[in-house]
Amino acid sequence: MAAESSKAPSSRSHLIVLIIVALTAIIGTGAVVAWYLGGARAEATQPELPAPAQYLALPPPFIVNLEGTGAGPRYLQVEVQLVTREPGAVETLQHHAPGLRARLLMLFAQQTYEGLSTREGKEALQQSALEEVQALMIAETGQPQAEALLFTSFVTQ
Repeated sequence: MAAESSKAPSSRSHLIVLIIVALTAIIGTGAVVAWYLGGARAEATQPELPAPAQYLALPPPFIVNLEGTGAGPRYLQVEVQLVTREPGAVETLQHHAPGLRARLLMLFAQQTYEGLSTREGKEALQQSALEEVQALMIAETGQPQAEALLFTSFVTQ
């Protein structure tokens, strides 16, 4: 009997060690699976970033006389950049730059000094200029090509 009782604790010890190893493996596998699935969910919930913005300057600066003011001649000098995220749109916009410049010059020349003296007036002109660009590009290519128009310099005198 003494021989049997000395084997029993050894069998129990092995059984306990085996159970501990099995539980550790199950818990470890569960943690790895949870970490992986949690990372996949986090990636799925992150919004897609838009394509990088591309900028196209329309040099030289636009310089126009502003419409009738009683204070003598008034001028507007403005530098314009177009923003797009479409691949290939920069080349298309460059190709149509003469037409774009012509339309923008006509628009800028219709402005008044008083109308451009406020932020709202400048923003309205910026929106109208973008609409002119997009209208020409839709007529020529079927796509607006530019998503924004920026004034990078704006001087009235």
